[in-house]
Amino acid sequence: MIILKTKQEIEKMREANRILALLFNHLKPMVQPGITTRELDQEAELYIRSYNAAPAFKGYKGFPSTLCTSVNNEVVHGIPGPRRLVSGDIVSIDVGALHKGFYSDSCRTFAVGDISKETQILLDTTERSLYAGIEKALPGNRLHDISAAIQKVVESKGLGVVRDFVGHGIGKNLHEDPQIPNFGKKGTGPLLRAGMTIAIEPMVNQGSWKVAILEDGWTAVTADGSLSAHFEHSIAITDDGPVILSAP
Repeated sequence: MIILKTKQEIEKMREANRILALLFNHLKPMVQPGITTRELDQEAELYIRSYNAAPAFKGYKGFPSTLCTSVNNEVVHGIPGPRRLVSGDIVSIDVGALHKGFYSDSCRTFAVGDISKETQILLDTTERSLYAGIEKALPGNRLHDISAAIQKVVESKGLGVVRDFVGHGIGKNLHEDPQIPNFGKKGTGPLLRAGMTIAIEPMVNQGSWKVAILEDGWTAVTADGSLSAHFEHSIAITDDGPVILSAP
């Protein structure tokens, strides 16, 4: 069941998402060679709690941390730990917060030091595909118009769009209906309506779209060892078009 939100509820969700936008601005200068993913996680938890909010992921289905930190060939759900980032790495930082009864969810992939031209293309294409999907989040469109727009951008660069993980509705629950795949046929899927709040999150691999899960039961990696990037915004669909709740 897709739950439509009132304007007042959307404003509360904007507050929850603003915390994440500020958090990314806070973490960005810290993402440097030598820092550990655990240090980023600890700083993120302190920052979220300073806004009287709670980390959304910590304890969710047993997940142990505030952040998902996915490095290089890790696609999603990487667990922070003692790993030190080095120049040339990329790290996807996925995070959510619970504030005044509503959830937020956002992700960005950061370059650590200097990265190759090919890696920069991966990051740029993934982010561009996110915004291409957002542009299709209009009342009267179909859900898979978002999916098809993402897929077109990704595959135009010869990259693989992950199929095993999808975007989702969001609100009083971290994951709500509908699921939002990052591939699909335009003109299909549920009708988009004003009041829908969704998290759109393309995950894109340099090689094949296929993934595998590590023994920790959480971390997804590319099946072929290629690099992966991940960008996500929580948005509201309004009569005036999509509103990016987690924008800076």
